[in-house]
Amino acid sequence: MIFDLSKTNSIANIFMAELRDVDIQKDTMRFRRNLERLGEFFAWEISKNLTYSDSETQTPLGIAKTKILDHQPVLATILRAGLPMQQGMLNVFDRADAAFVTAYRKSNPSGTIEILVDYISSPDLTDKILIMADPMLATGLSMVLCCKELMTKYKIKELHIVAAIASTEGVKHVRAHLPHAKLWLGAIDDEMTVKSYIVPGLGDAGDLAYGSKI
Repeated sequence: MIFDLSKTNSIANIFMAELRDVDIQKDTMRFRRNLERLGEFFAWEISKNLTYSDSETQTPLGIAKTKILDHQPVLATILRAGLPMQQGMLNVFDRADAAFVTAYRKSNPSGTIEILVDYISSPDLTDKILIMADPMLATGLSMVLCCKELMTKYKIKELHIVAAIASTEGVKHVRAHLPHAKLWLGAIDDEMTVKSYIVPGLGDAGDLAYGSKI
């Protein structure tokens, strides 16, 4: 299942337009906030696909029939760029646990690039719903590797992947290697540069959110 925000008219498309805008990007606080708001939007959309049970809530004047979420998801992200989106989802799923993964690119003497997972901090994900967020799904290599690392350790019940912008190639890679994952995407762009930046994309989300890295 793929949810493509760009195919639906909603206010969230304004967040996407501002994330891409080269002038608005100069306001790093607004850039982070737009990623956070996008995370909130996707959390609401994902919440519609979860299961609920009937409940009763005591009000000052009586008993109200209500619904409660059967199981809280675990909200994961790939550091560092994914932190604002994860925070947005935490704003909605405010009782959820969180998980963190770091991955980096290693250049080999042959000129090839290898993605390595460096660190995982996670609660027990056994039989849990996992939502993994990262602003950019370019080649899809990091996302697949990080999710598979977690899936190797835990028997995850359901996997959702959230990204602001994905490339066509990245979507194909995720669908090939994580066929049961549900994708929640702000937009899908067709092109990538030789350095795996999505075009038109928005640039380096981590640098735009937190400053240029060395």
